[in-house]
Amino acid sequence: MITVSSADINIWIAGLLWPLTRILGLIAASPLFGNSAVPASVKVSLGVGLAVIVAPAVPAWPATDPLSLAGLLIVMQEMLIGLAMGFSIRIIFAAVELAGEISSLTMGLGFATFFDPTTSGRSSAISQFLSLVATMAFLALNAHLVLLSALVESFYTLPVSSLPIYGGGFKQMADWGGRIFSTGVQLSLPVVAALLITNVALGILTRAAPQLNLFGIGFPITLGVGLLVVAMTLPYLGTPVQNLFLDGIERARLMPRTWSQRQAVAKPAQSPVRPPGLGP
Repeated sequence: MITVSSADINIWIAGLLWPLTRILGLIAASPLFGNSAVPASVKVSLGVGLAVIVAPAVPAWPATDPLSLAGLLIVMQEMLIGLAMGFSIRIIFAAVELAGEISSLTMGLGFATFFDPTTSGRSSAISQFLSLVATMAFLALNAHLVLLSALVESFYTLPVSSLPIYGGGFKQMADWGGRIFSTGVQLSLPVVAALLITNVALGILTRAAPQLNLFGIGFPITLGVGLLVVAMTLPYLGTPVQNLFLDGIERARLMPRTWSQRQAVAKPAQSPVRPPGLGP
């Protein structure tokens, strides 16, 4: 006769709950899986499906009751790890959107704003266009599959543990956030440079022919030049965007390693357990 105790049930719950929490954290923060257009039921179903697949291969976890205070702290920590990994990819999309905002303001399209369901705010037309292009590139490069692979790898580099994570990973995340501004300016530099030359030429033309109406001809010219430069630079955005995605995924992969190095320094003796029948 098979007997199941409450301790076995707690172990089974912990074996699924803790990996599921990290997976749902990444799904909630990542730009593709966490899009507001995706129903919440689909996100939860995807997270549960991935957790069922990943849980049997997850390294041993601490013998902690998932309903205790220590178990709830582990849940919060796992959620934080997943959010940090998804946020590292979200920064890349934020940099592309910033490049679109800068280009739109330089072109004079600051008034052409639309509701962005992703951020529940307003963004310019060029920003949404570049965001869609980045999303298509993200899917074409199979970066979403590589991100899920990095998530599974994180359970080995940073196993589920009751030890608190080190704050050095948060500093790396803050430093990585600076790429939003540097990358956004670099991606929008061709449009800004072309419109700067256009505005200088319009200023010289107005100085040479004062009878011309600068406000009447300036806006169509800057708008046309801006759209033309965007169309010309669009085929060349593949390589830098691909490099940005690779850097973001590498950042998401290295972040758990940074926290795991800190745990390895001050790791106390703990009794890892395995649920009965799940792996060796």
